[in-house]
Amino acid sequence: MRSPIIELNRAVAIGMAEGPELGLAIVDRLVHEPTLKGYHLLPSVRGDLLHKLGRYEEARAAFEAAAALAGRREHDLLRRRAAETADAATVIMIRCAPR
Repeated sequence: MRSPIIELNRAVAIGMAEGPELGLAIVDRLVHEPTLKGYHLLPSVRGDLLHKLGRYEEARAAFEAAAALAGRREHDLLRRRAAETADAATVIMIRCAPR
């Protein structure tokens, strides 16, 4: 029996086994699911998949959204992930800058 939580878990597994693009496609179908509204793991998973795809600004925003929904311990972890993602985006921009 499928549920939104099971689908989110499936997105994580698919993202690991078949690539983050496929996992993200599943997560993006769940974004408007009423039962996942306010569930911090949805934007957290989305942020992780976006980060793996190198879509750092979107990943940072997703981690920050997750942090806003999370409890204290998870909030701190997700804020760190958002900062790390912002740092990764900066490094990429520096490497790609014309010289």
